[in-house]
Amino acid sequence: MTRHRHVLSFIAGAAVLLAVTAGSALGGDLGGAAVAATNGTLAATAGCGKAPTLTSGTRTIQSSGQSRTYILRIPDGYDRNHPYRLIFGFHWLNGSANNVASAGYYGLAPLSNNSTIFVAPQGLNAGWANTNGRDLTLFDDISRQIETDLCVDTTQRFALGWSYGGAMSYAVACARPTVIRAVTVLSGANLSGCNGGTQPVAYFGIHGIYDSVLNISQGRSLRDTFVRNNGCTAQSPREPSRGSLTHITTTYAGCRAGYPVQWAAFDGDHTPSPVDGSSSPNDSRTWTSGEIWRFFSQFESTTPPTTAPPTTAPPTTAPPTTTPPTTAPPTGEPGTCTATYNAVNSWPGGFQGEVTVANSTAATITGWTVRLTLASGQAISSLWSGTNTGTTGNVTVRNAAYNGTLGPNASATFGFTATGNGATPPSNITCTSP
Repeated sequence: MTRHRHVLSFIAGAAVLLAVTAGSALGGDLGGAAVAATNGTLAATAGCGKAPTLTSGTRTIQSSGQSRTYILRIPDGYDRNHPYRLIFGFHWLNGSANNVASAGYYGLAPLSNNSTIFVAPQGLNAGWANTNGRDLTLFDDISRQIETDLCVDTTQRFALGWSYGGAMSYAVACARPTVIRAVTVLSGANLSGCNGGTQPVAYFGIHGIYDSVLNISQGRSLRDTFVRNNGCTAQSPREPSRGSLTHITTTYAGCRAGYPVQWAAFDGDHTPSPVDGSSSPNDSRTWTSGEIWRFFSQFESTTPPTTAPPTTAPPTTAPPTTTPPTTAPPTGEPGTCTATYNAVNSWPGGFQGEVTVANSTAATITGWTVRLTLASGQAISSLWSGTNTGTTGNVTVRNAAYNGTLGPNASATFGFTATGNGATPPSNITCTSP
């Protein structure tokens, strides 16, 4: 009943919520996101294959010049070579990351069977005003920290939250449509802004028919944004009558493949834990957790076949103690970027490497291309944080959509696994921009 106990404090703060400007000025665009992304093609994160340094518990991170916190839950028996689902759970007004974590991330953790990495960020002033896009930046920064260290399936990123947390989940769907696979908004409204809001994202809205804090019309409005974006057939879904103590879930017809919209209206007030047949919300008896889990888990990973590193660390070929020589960019783009290879891991029949692209100039570059030559017998089996042309011999790697812009002295990294003997590093490494 943890969440239910916070309903009264939320209602007391409703005036604060409704005073938030729905169209908060959200700084930056999708180029500010620091995580890989398409909703259809897996790109393993840089943390895949690495021994993790992050552990479950409360973490601190610097974001937008402030010290922020989040609670991380890593699956038991974590396998560094297995890409995991990643779910963000945003708390409600006057709630906390600890409330979300202690309630099993809206009841999803017990259903996940250790298949999911969970994150509960902490909002400033116990809310998600998202002033100047600071909470979207926090989402980006947490995602970067996790995905650099842990193995995440980039086609399996999700967000959910109740009330103000639902508003923040909606803001993420609007602003990060190529990053987030699906969201669930419980009793939400447009309180954290909607920067963008024109691209499809799988969407599940849940709302009480007589919500006294955020009227159900506000939840319908959020839903209809993605009914339009996802190309669904417009309709007025059936909703239960007052006193029925039931809920009705509708799956929209006509939606673009892979982008469903669901709407669940229930006979109740402002709560994340309605129970059919009862007027008393209850975290352990609510139907919402099961329906949300089914909605999220319908999206299968599109992991391509790869030669995965072994689950135990084999003998490795240590990286060289000095930076391997690189070939300078060709004339015409003098010194705009450099590329440096590092051997991460190796095992019989395969290896993992990464390349750091650096901008050592005083001007920002807006795209980069790395060219390298693999030794005979080597072939790339998977590559992340970039797009490659070719898998053997001469290979070209271009920046991903989110890491092509590098300010002065900034850098980006892409990684790959490959078959063959990793003792011979790639040669003829060059970097040009754009």
